[in-house]
Amino acid sequence: MYNGIGLTTPRGSGTNGHVQRNWACVRPGKKDKDYRAEDDTKKLDAQLNRPPNKEILDHDRKRKIEVKCLEFEEILEKEG
Repeated sequence: MYNGIGLTTPRGSGTNGHVQRNWACVRPGKKDKDYRAEDDTKKLDAQLNRPPNKEILDHDRKRKIEVKCLEFEEILEKEG
């Protein structure tokens, strides 16, 4: 038995225990394509084009100020 498939032992079953895949029930491929309507594409575009996060913009602004302060501090240390 492999992965819970097949006989635990082939003894007394009249077979050698070899397990084969059943190709009689193969699912057909999808022939029809599901194309999106214009309304669906507009909704998706609206989700993609959302406004920026205010907290992230605020963090970036504070980080730029912090970098300028550190640069100014280095300049003052060099001057004495």
